[in-house]
Amino acid sequence: MFRTRHNLGSPTARAARSSPAILLLMLLAAPLAHAANKTAPPAKPAAEYPAHDTHPDEQVTVAVDPCLDPKDCSFFRISYMQHGFLPVRVIFTNDSDQAISLEDARIQFISAANDKVPAATDDDLNRRIFNIKDTKPSHVPLVPIPIHHTPVDKKITDDENDFGFPSAVLKAHSTLAGYLFYDIRGLDRPLKGAELYVKMLHTVDNSKDLFSFSVPFDKWLAANPDAAKQ
Repeated sequence: MFRTRHNLGSPTARAARSSPAILLLMLLAAPLAHAANKTAPPAKPAAEYPAHDTHPDEQVTVAVDPCLDPKDCSFFRISYMQHGFLPVRVIFTNDSDQAISLEDARIQFISAANDKVPAATDDDLNRRIFNIKDTKPSHVPLVPIPIHHTPVDKKITDDENDFGFPSAVLKAHSTLAGYLFYDIRGLDRPLKGAELYVKMLHTVDNSKDLFSFSVPFDKWLAANPDAAKQ
């Protein structure tokens, strides 16, 4: 879930002038390069978002910023909402003097009906979006047979690298943000009465476990009345 982001390079103009074929390839690749260069808005301190939960004693705040309208997160290479996945930007701000580990964090979407939805994995996204059937066997054979799993589409991994969490460590006096995706198929008005539940945060040196965070999406809906009608 927490991966290092990568930067993409591009061919030089001199190379393009040297060959019409190269120029054609560059023209075809231009839309992809443009999409790859899109960026998410800079993350603000978590307490500046309408939907947040602050623990004053621990000096840590967690906020959520969901994307109900694909136009509000057009930087993604895939329209996840059209496939039933809700993109949620989760923002952590640490105002304490100790670094916090997110390595063991559990970040669940809990619906108004108390359905607990974990963040989707790359494989979850890949199966749904590209209609790939699970290739795992129903039983384990006695003789070891290598199983080849379908690779995750590059658009998904690129989105994770560009818009996911760049690190699993929330440094002291810093903010860390990334997008997670939740399967909301079958949920009518999924944000109403729902919350994001965050648990199993602890200091990097394991000297302290943080209390769980609960961020109501109703706070976000109150600040975005037009979205509340969806």
